[in-house]
Formats: sequence, structure tokens, C-alpha cells
Amino acid sequence: MRVVELAGGVGGAKLAFGLQAILDADLTVVVNTGDDTDRHGLRVCPDLDTVTYTLAGLDDRTRGWGLRDETWTVAGQLARLGEETWFQLGDRDLATHIVRTARLRAGARLTDVAVAVARSLGVRATVLPMSDDDVRTEVRTDDGWLEFQEYFVHRRQEPVVHEVRFVGVDRAEAPARVRGELGFAEGIVIAPSNPVVSIAPILAVRGMRDLLAGARRGGVPIVALSPIVGGSALKGPADRMLASLGHESSALGVARLYADVASGFVLDTEDADLAPAIERVGLRTFVAPTVMTDDPSRIALGRTVLEAIHALRADG
Repeated sequence: MRVVELAGGVGGAKLAFGLQAILDADLTVVVNTGDDTDRHGLRVCPDLDTVTYTLAGLDDRTRGWGLRDETWTVAGQLARLGEETWFQLGDRDLATHIVRTARLRAGARLTDVAVAVARSLGVRATVLPMSDDDVRTEVRTDDGWLEFQEYFVHRRQEPVVHEVRFVGVDRAEAPARVRGELGFAEGIVIAPSNPVVSIAPILAVRGMRDLLAGARRGGVPIVALSPIVGGSALKGPADRMLASLGHESSALGVARLYADVASGFVLDTEDADLAPAIERVGLRTFVAPTVMTDDPSRIALGRTVLEAIHALRADG
């Protein structure tokens, strides 16, 4: 079965790892690039790199980002030279950004660079950016509009978020390869990533919702997963963002956000009592353990998602 996953960083990467273990090359991951930033003259794509490193088995599972067994010599020298180093780039990680930046400046598309980097690292799935066009997520706080990494890393997600915007998304298009993968998909998965700043940018790319609606009309199941368990985010500020933006911080609140896109919804066993309310939203629910703490739990959740897709296909 050919499956496309829409993903942000850590949560999306963990699920992608589980799906790749089952599907191998029949998995495509379309990744948020609204978090992208430029540091020290280099293009950095945090979510793309997190997904790629995780699928390659190279990710640092202690930090949850970057490469395992990383060193920080360049970062230390940058600090000595007076550069801001609150956005940490490890020595081996820098190689990815150098290669990406050089190839982009030479005229390559981000899609081609992402595919080449993943292939070089031995990734069997296909990893694609949501767009080759620049999209930058910004959040409005009491201090005004902040670039996403300024909010997320430098200010440690502490300011209350009152509004979110995706600068440049009105001009951004899904790459031809993303359109093709969605057109051939037999199942589509919305990862347990932050629905506000990881999945929403992907859905906001011009034509993306039309592609998903067309897939649904063609009988392709779209299964979304909740990143909220027991009212709290497993990682990051998703629960606080949902609340400050006027949404319910729960699996039900997430389901409401995806009701016009998805046909099925996976929620954790801790939130099983919310299943009837989610069904009333119009999504067929599947209750299963969703917390991914190790490889077996990642693969188990991948199987759950594929079983949900099969069940929805059987329903017609």
C-alpha cells in the first residue's frame, strides 16, 4: 500500500519511522517547511532534517533533534567570534546545511535536495518538502510578531501565542512530486504533529486542500492522529497554543480542526471516552496506544494507522 504522511518534526518523524519499517519504499513523507530559517548564511530546515535523520536511524533520541553522537566545535568557535549561537548547529549537522545551501544557490529545487540528502543517508522512504517556495511561520505575542525559531528556540516557547501566520504561503505551491505522490496514494496520514504550526502550514499551501479533497472523493482514506494525550502535548507547545488560540486542548479539539480534511482519527487509550464525541464530528475513531517511546511502539502505531486505513477502505 502506498501511503503519504503529512508531518512536522519529532512526532511526525517517529510515526514515519514506524511506517517505514512496514512499508519500506512505499512511504512518502511530506514535511512542513514553515519552520525553516537561515543561520550563519545557511538554509536550515529543522523538520525536514528531523524526519530524514530519524528515518536514517541517525537521530539523537536524547535531545529529540539533530544527529546522535554530535560534536559542537564549530558552535563554540562561532560563539568565540561573537556570533549568536542560541540556535545550536552541530558539526556533522552543519554538513547537511552547507550542502543544501550550496545546491539551492546553484539553482536546485529544495525537493531535489531533500531527496538526494535522504538517499545519501540510506533512507528508504521518500522525504519531500511541502513546497519549493519559501514559507515562514510567524507567531504574534505580546511583543509583536516573532519569527518561529525566535519564539520556539530562543524564547523557549514561553510567550503566549495570540495569532499565527504563514508568510509567503499565498504564493507557495506543492511541488509536482508531492502532487504526484498524493495522486497515487492509497492512504494518507496526518501525523501527531502540532496542528497549528506543523500541519496547518502544509494544509495552507496553495492547492493542498483540493488535492486532499480529491483523494477523499476517490476513496482514499485520510487518517489523522492526535498529538494531545490526556489534555497535554507529549512534546512542545501544542496544548498551550490550542488554548491561547481559542481551541480545546484535547483530542476532540484536534479532531475538530481536521474534520473537514480527514475521514478517520486515531486517539490514545487514555482519551477513549472522547471517541463518541469525535464520531459525532464525522470522523471514524480508532483507539490505541499512541505514545511512541521506542522502536516497537513506533512500529505498533504504524500498524494501527495502516489497519485504520484498511478499515476505512473496506467501509468504502
